[in-house]
Amino acid sequence: MRPCGMDPAGRVHLRGHTPDSLREVWPDLDPGVARRLLSRVIFEDRDDFAEVRGLSKAMARHVGEHARLDRLTVADRRRSQVDPFVKYLFRSGPSTFEAVRIPLEKPRYSVCVSSQVGCALGCVFCETGRLGFSRNLDAWEIVDQVLAVRREATDRPVTGVVFQGQGEPFQNYDNVLRAAAILRDPSGLRIRGDRITISTVGLLPQIERFTDEGHPYRLILSLTSAFGEKRARLMPIGGTYDVPDLAAAMIRHARRRRAHVHLAWVLMAGVNTQPGEARELGRLFAGVPVRLSVIDYNAAPDAPGFQRAGDDERSRFLGALAETGIGFVRRYSGGPDIDAACGLLASRARGGQAMETEPE
Repeated sequence: MRPCGMDPAGRVHLRGHTPDSLREVWPDLDPGVARRLLSRVIFEDRDDFAEVRGLSKAMARHVGEHARLDRLTVADRRRSQVDPFVKYLFRSGPSTFEAVRIPLEKPRYSVCVSSQVGCALGCVFCETGRLGFSRNLDAWEIVDQVLAVRREATDRPVTGVVFQGQGEPFQNYDNVLRAAAILRDPSGLRIRGDRITISTVGLLPQIERFTDEGHPYRLILSLTSAFGEKRARLMPIGGTYDVPDLAAAMIRHARRRRAHVHLAWVLMAGVNTQPGEARELGRLFAGVPVRLSVIDYNAAPDAPGFQRAGDDERSRFLGALAETGIGFVRRYSGGPDIDAACGLLASRARGGQAMETEPE
C-alpha cells in the first residue's frame, strides 16, 4: 500500500500535503522550507516554487522530479438563476464529480465538496446514491475543488467548507481528514476548524475514531428518521448501525467537544414529518443540546416517489420539535434549477446559466 498522497509512480502531489506530512515523505526537507513551499502552491495558488526562501537547488531539483502540481479541470459551471449558488463539474482523469459554491448571509462563501466519485451507500432518496461508487478522491482533489472556487470568487472570501457533496466522507476517512488538515493549515487555505463540517450518514466505527482523535472539525449526522426500521428503509446503512448506538456516539462526541449534537434531517412529505419523530428525538437526546438542520427534500425529475413537505406539514413538525425542546434551524436549499441541493449532486450539467468564462 503506497503512502497517502503518493501516486503509483511514487510522485507526491504537493496540494495533498501539510508541512508535517510532506516531511514524512522527504525527511531532509527543512520544516520552514516545507511551510513556505506549500504556502506557495496552496495558499498563493501558484504552479511554481522558484525562489522559495531556503529551498536549495538540489532540493528544488528533487521536488521538480518527484512532485506533481496538476489541477482539476473545470468541465462545466452553472450559475443558478434563482439565487447566487454556482455548481461546478470537475474532471480528474476519466472521473467527474461536483462541488457547489454557497453564498452565506455575511459576504463570504462556503464550498460543498465531494469526497468520492459517486457513492456506495444507496440512500433511496438521494440522486448521488443512484450513481453507484467509482472511487475515492485523493486529498489534493478535494483541496483543489476549494482552490478552484476560491480562484473565481473575487467578490468575497471563501471561509467555510462542507464535506456533504458526492460520497460518504467517512468511507474515505484518511483522505478526507488529510484534506481538512490542509484546508485549515496556515500553509493551506487557513480556514478555521470550526468552519469545516464533515457530514456522515452514520458509520459508527469512524464516528468513534473521529471522536477519539480529537479533531477540531464540526461533525454532523444525517439522521432523517429517529426510528431504526424506517431509517434502514431510507438509508441501508441503518440496518448495520442502529439509531440508539449512533445517538450515544454523537452524545459522547458532543460532550468531549463541549458542543451541541449536530444532526441533519431531510424532510420528506408523509415520511418523517410526524410528531412521533420529534418525540423520539427528544427521548434519544434527553438532556443534551441538539441543533437539527432541517433540509427540504429536493426531487430530481426522475426521483422515485418522494415529495417535499408542504408548509402546513413542515410547520407541524417544526412545532413538535419546539415542544420537545429540540433546537432546529431550517436550512435553505439553494440552486434548485441547477440541482445544487444536498443529495442531487450527480455529475449532470444542466439548468441554470452556463458559465463559459470566469465569473466577475
